[in-house]
Amino acid sequence: MNYTGQSSMDITVEPQEGPQLAPTSPWRSVRPALRRYPVLAVTIVVGTVVTVLVLAGQGATARWVASVFALAVAAFQSVGMVRDIIKGRWGIDVLAVTAIVSTVLVGEYIASLIIVLMLSGGAALEDFAAGRATRELTSLLARAPRTAHREDDAGTSSDIAIAAVEVGDVLLVRPSEVVPVDAVLLTGPAMFDESALTGESLPVERATGDSVPSGVLNGPAAVRVRATAREEDSQYSRIIALVREAAGSRAPVVRLADRYAVPFTAAALVLAGVAWYLSGDAARFAEVLVVATPCPLLIAAPVAFLGGMSRAAKTGIIVKGGGILEQLSRVRTAAFDKTGTLTGGKPTLEAIRSTFLEPQEMLALAASAEQYSSHVLAAAVVAEAQARGLELDTTDTATEHATNGVSAVFTGRRVLVGKEAFVAGKAAGVETAVLAAGQMGIYVAVDGKFAGTLIMRDPLRPEAKETLLALRGLGVAETVMLTGDAGATAQFIATEAGITEVQAGLLPEDKVRLLQALPRRLVMMVGDGVNDAPVLAAADVGIAMGARGSTAASESADIVIMVDDLGKVAESVRIGQRTVRIAVESIWIGITLSVALMALAAAGHIPAVAGALAQEAVDLATILNALRALTPGRKRR
Repeated sequence: MNYTGQSSMDITVEPQEGPQLAPTSPWRSVRPALRRYPVLAVTIVVGTVVTVLVLAGQGATARWVASVFALAVAAFQSVGMVRDIIKGRWGIDVLAVTAIVSTVLVGEYIASLIIVLMLSGGAALEDFAAGRATRELTSLLARAPRTAHREDDAGTSSDIAIAAVEVGDVLLVRPSEVVPVDAVLLTGPAMFDESALTGESLPVERATGDSVPSGVLNGPAAVRVRATAREEDSQYSRIIALVREAAGSRAPVVRLADRYAVPFTAAALVLAGVAWYLSGDAARFAEVLVVATPCPLLIAAPVAFLGGMSRAAKTGIIVKGGGILEQLSRVRTAAFDKTGTLTGGKPTLEAIRSTFLEPQEMLALAASAEQYSSHVLAAAVVAEAQARGLELDTTDTATEHATNGVSAVFTGRRVLVGKEAFVAGKAAGVETAVLAAGQMGIYVAVDGKFAGTLIMRDPLRPEAKETLLALRGLGVAETVMLTGDAGATAQFIATEAGITEVQAGLLPEDKVRLLQALPRRLVMMVGDGVNDAPVLAAADVGIAMGARGSTAASESADIVIMVDDLGKVAESVRIGQRTVRIAVESIWIGITLSVALMALAAAGHIPAVAGALAQEAVDLATILNALRALTPGRKRR
């Protein structure tokens, strides 16, 4: 197998420009594999030559050929082993080199060839297992569209690169094609397969005027859509970027394997030495080392981590690295932002309380300023004003004050919109609004005078309670809300959701400070907005609600949930725990079987050749077990 002590599992996807023709002969499919694995190819050739020599009665020559080749491979392998030892990493590649040398010295040249075959074939087996484990990640990359069919005013379509699509372009999406950019449907109703983004297998029907995210698969009929975003701003492009980042990462194989590698290697060498001493037969030393398989430590663990990442991607969860899954499995505290995370992120305007302006005028001024804010509440105020047909002003003097509000000047009128403390610090006469449970107040001042309050409501997500209960069932004992919103509203939502601790009225730096002070580690933070980016980066595991969240939050987070479902947070933890459990389980299956075989070999019951073949059976068993990380498993109560 691959005894280097490092995982070589990287995900690469070559662009496909069209249908690929099937190979016309078996050799055309074998030849590239042999070029990719040259040591394996030479081993097969040498093995064939040795077999012919043995059948021809030339045993001495066969032994000489096999021994020289095996020792050459061992010498090459020793280079990497010495480099690791110099760096202070004592891996189980020592077993591979020692097993090859010992089998040659005691005359078991057939066994030495089998070990070399497994050593060189390990890379091929590793790549196969990795490809199986990462099929969801690679399928997301492989199906990314590269062209779009743009229609002109006459209705004639022409193919253009996706990068050339502009907002407002009318695009033709043919049957079974992927929607190239975020758009709105012009010819509805139509059916779309959204399973690649959400994991939902049933097709979704959308009507004329509905938004259609990029990356979904069109149904049986051609449709026309109008682009609402360019390629780089579309949802699927963000997913592709995140998947490429995840694909370029490596599972924490070295760290996980090293916990077992040194004691396992030492135990195997000691047992082999004792068997040699007690039996007086040097061959016994080689027979023990042949079955001391290190493969479960080096391949089974990374296969499990890659399988877990792929499983997460299938359900709409992009995990940026295998190490994050290991972190997830040890999370004991979950911290949540409120607006857009625990709540639905679609606030509604319930009342306008104006002091000296007409209500519609105050709403128009507030919405004009809120155009320059990225907050979820700001978007709701703008949407409400537009729905009422109000005309919004524009300006070059607007400033967003992070987590506090917006200030802007429109034709000589200075407008402040935001939190009570922010507006009260810059305007006179601010009065605290009387709010019912679950309501929020947006304070407005015009020309230095308090103008009134917009009363908003953003209800708890329907899946929030179930998510919190599921997290507790997974061992996440403490839940905390870290929000910049007012205390009364935050407490109402926290009580409704079942959160144990609330910290309200926070600035981004306050969230980071409080999160770092939480006693139960590891800590997971869930958020969605620009202001959540610092705390997501500071958390042991940062999870961004990326379906409607900001790009900054997605870039700072370790995990991005691409569907608007808070329940995926608990699913992420469940996948992390199951992945680590399967990885460790695979390692122990391999170690247990190896120890049993070593004991039999030490007693003289397993010849070297049989031991080498048994080792491969153990390797396959552990890899097949590791591939269980691809499956959903049973949800524990």
